[in-house]
Amino acid sequence: MDPKILTLYVIPDRRLGAPRSILEQTSAALEGGATAIQLRDKELTARELTDLASRMTEMCRKKGAKLFVNDRLDVALAAGADGCHLGQSDLPLAAARKLAPRPFLLGRSTRTVEQARIALEEGADYLGVGAVYPTGTKDDASVIGIEGLRAVVEFTSLPVVAIGGIGLSSVREVMATGASGVAVVSAVVETPDPTVSAVEFLKLTKKP
Repeated sequence: MDPKILTLYVIPDRRLGAPRSILEQTSAALEGGATAIQLRDKELTARELTDLASRMTEMCRKKGAKLFVNDRLDVALAAGADGCHLGQSDLPLAAARKLAPRPFLLGRSTRTVEQARIALEEGADYLGVGAVYPTGTKDDASVIGIEGLRAVVEFTSLPVVAIGGIGLSSVREVMATGASGVAVVSAVVETPDPTVSAVEFLKLTKKP
């Protein structure tokens, strides 16, 4: 896959982004240049998720961005999304690939070189690596630090999007590891103007 897809990967959040809706957050991030959006919502029903994912997919396509659905391969396929992001405890990548041949994209959450090796062998298209820094988005996230991120990036040939506690002040450090981009939640959707925040992030991801 084109690594540029991962340059600015925004994850709208119903709670952190309130009072804006998921769709409003998506629109604002796309206006600011987000290259990918992930739908992650564990409270909605499959029908609600599919309807939402379908609308988000359409919005992303109009802006040349990609829509990934977290965990739910069934929803991603039903909605015509571009891909699905799978955690370590989700559907095995090899099984997912049988159900969703390329060009459908599959991402895998990864914290270690060993997990990256397995993801590569099983057919992942990209890795979501972290948590790089402490984050309030996931209480149980294990922090691997910038050196943990660097170790995975240097090991794998897959595009890597760094995730976890990334703010404007840390983007340069993250991109210097060779990561393809940054995944952000609160640093964009929780700000007064998510569009402006997305623009600022995008500027910092540019490699000299």
